[in-house]
Amino acid sequence: MTEILAPTTRLPADPAAASEIGLTDRAALALISVERTRMPIVVSDARQPDEPIILANQAFLTLTGYGADEIIGRNCRFLQGRDTDPAAVAEIREGLAAERDVTVALLNYRKDGSAFWNELHISPIRDNDGSVAYYFASQLDVTDRRQAASLERSEHRLLKEVDHRAKNALALVQGIVRLSRSDDAAAYARAVQGRVDSIAHAHGLLAAGGWRDVDLEAIIRGEMEPFGRQHVVPSGPPVAIAPVQVQPLALVMHEMLSNAAKHGALSVPGGRVVIRWAPVEDGDGVTIEWIETGGPAVTAQPVPGFGWRMLTSIVRSQMRGTVKFDLQPEGLRAMLTIRRRVGGVSTD
Repeated sequence: MTEILAPTTRLPADPAAASEIGLTDRAALALISVERTRMPIVVSDARQPDEPIILANQAFLTLTGYGADEIIGRNCRFLQGRDTDPAAVAEIREGLAAERDVTVALLNYRKDGSAFWNELHISPIRDNDGSVAYYFASQLDVTDRRQAASLERSEHRLLKEVDHRAKNALALVQGIVRLSRSDDAAAYARAVQGRVDSIAHAHGLLAAGGWRDVDLEAIIRGEMEPFGRQHVVPSGPPVAIAPVQVQPLALVMHEMLSNAAKHGALSVPGGRVVIRWAPVEDGDGVTIEWIETGGPAVTAQPVPGFGWRMLTSIVRSQMRGTVKFDLQPEGLRAMLTIRRRVGGVSTD
């Protein structure tokens, strides 16, 4: 590195000579400043093919892990790697072609292969005639800052999701408490407990799966357990249910199975419930067909009770779906159409 002139150096009397020494002095000072700054910096030659690096300071070498002999004469693209965004690279290329300043953040890689986020700023340096002679590029490792921002965004999304799930579960519990009616306190407690247990079981499925989509069959089989698996036959292809829909759907299945156990096919030996499902054509919905056989003979259409009203309310307001009941002489038939990914507390 060129040394700066000593403070005791005397300038010659000739103004031209003094000016020449002053320019040399400033050039040396500039080089020393670049070398000693903590900001990683490189200078590339715009007049040579592929704009090779002709100067790199120690901060750049420390940041990237390369030695000076490994980078001088090379284009800076050697810092790019597998996950470097092509759009960021294109932005750099376009800026250089237009001979303008460029500032872009992109993923770069050190010599040891470790990645870091580089906030890169490139400025053209022009000759006296206005043509670009060099490119001055500074780098700033912003990995920690980006990670902190990403964590903050993730925490914000998590808080919103937790709030949404809590509201969804509260809406279900409020509906259970409001619609569960009985003159017998013990019967009322059992009705509420069974429904809350259904929500809790669905919560367990979600927690075990990392709050990701849950297969429809797993939801149904979980609700079948208390009613005897041998009398309930689920059938259908794999269908992923979004987390926000899992608890409402579990409660709907619980309600229908409970009704079958009290009044329908599951209330007598030999009764059977077949549950079939299939995705609808638009890709977001699923139809669930409910068929009861072998239950008590049906002689009249019953008046819908609070259980049916709650079920219908959940399907319509929280699952944005529809439900149709048809009580045949051989048993109940129902058709539910729900959306797998759109749900939540209704604001109607």
